[in-house]
Amino acid sequence: MLQILREVRPSLISWYEREKREMPWRSDPTPYHVYVSEIMLQQTRVDTVRPYYLRFIAELPDIAALASCEESRLLKLWEGLGYYSRVRSMKKAAAKIVEKYGGKIPSSYSELLKLPGIGAYTAGAVSSIAFHEKEAVVDGNVLRVLSRLTGSEDNIDLDSTRENYRKLLKSFLTEDGTDPAVFNQSLMELGALVCVPNAEPRCEVCPLASSCRALRENRTDMLPVRSPKISRKKAEITCFLIFRDSCLLLVKNDRKRLLSGLYALPHYEGRPDPGKTAAFLSSIGIESESMRILPDRKHIFTHIEWQMHGIEILTKSSPPSAGSGYRFFSPEELENEAAVPEAYRKWGLKAH
Repeated sequence: MLQILREVRPSLISWYEREKREMPWRSDPTPYHVYVSEIMLQQTRVDTVRPYYLRFIAELPDIAALASCEESRLLKLWEGLGYYSRVRSMKKAAAKIVEKYGGKIPSSYSELLKLPGIGAYTAGAVSSIAFHEKEAVVDGNVLRVLSRLTGSEDNIDLDSTRENYRKLLKSFLTEDGTDPAVFNQSLMELGALVCVPNAEPRCEVCPLASSCRALRENRTDMLPVRSPKISRKKAEITCFLIFRDSCLLLVKNDRKRLLSGLYALPHYEGRPDPGKTAAFLSSIGIESESMRILPDRKHIFTHIEWQMHGIEILTKSSPPSAGSGYRFFSPEELENEAAVPEAYRKWGLKAH
């Protein structure tokens, strides 16, 4: 593979300099900016991340601000991005950086790996892009490009395959004079824009087409090799949009549940059932003035799919007892304070 990389490097870099997308973290690639962007970009599209990144950086401009941010505010800033464990790990990592490194993100790949929530990919990205260290970055885009380029049938879902590619790329970067920040981002960008997943690769505009073994052998649709997908579990839940005047009742999830620490709509597992609904509302002290069924909604997590049934209720009941986790939120509080996952926002969180 090293010889192939030597051959394609000039064309790849030239293509990247012409075609790379403008991104706020690319225009100012400080270690903190690169770190925040790379965590946000995990399993999330660039276009989705942009506004979140800008808002996050505006409010938390450095590691010290991140480390001292209240968790409730941090979750609100992250609201809608999903995978909330990412931002909790960021706060833990920031605290460690302040304590151990004087508030400065370490440049070393090995030191970065010691921080909470940072694995091989993120460590390589921060080290190479922010500090220009000769470290490899191996994500799905890079694996796909290299698998097709070399015609490799190694399963890219295996840790051993990823590590093998990382070592080979690091070896190439060590011997080559190319800026690792440019080279790594060019490979990732090619996979994002040209050698794309879940669609026909755009081989007609690929700068590496003449060297691509998969294209030459007509195997682009067979590579990369991946493990069979595991079917998602499915679950049904009945959610309640309970309004008192214009205020919406929410409940804070405990730490043992999915979406822990975030606010959820009151709900129970299973399909709507009159008896179950009456018992549930009674258990939280809500008397219904009116009730109507809302259209079903669906939300897909990584390992589970929710079929969501909605019931809107108008009430004059007082808030449930203190300590229950239930609370009515005004529209302004919903906008500025309560972090509510996207799954529960399927009905808009406003009276219909």
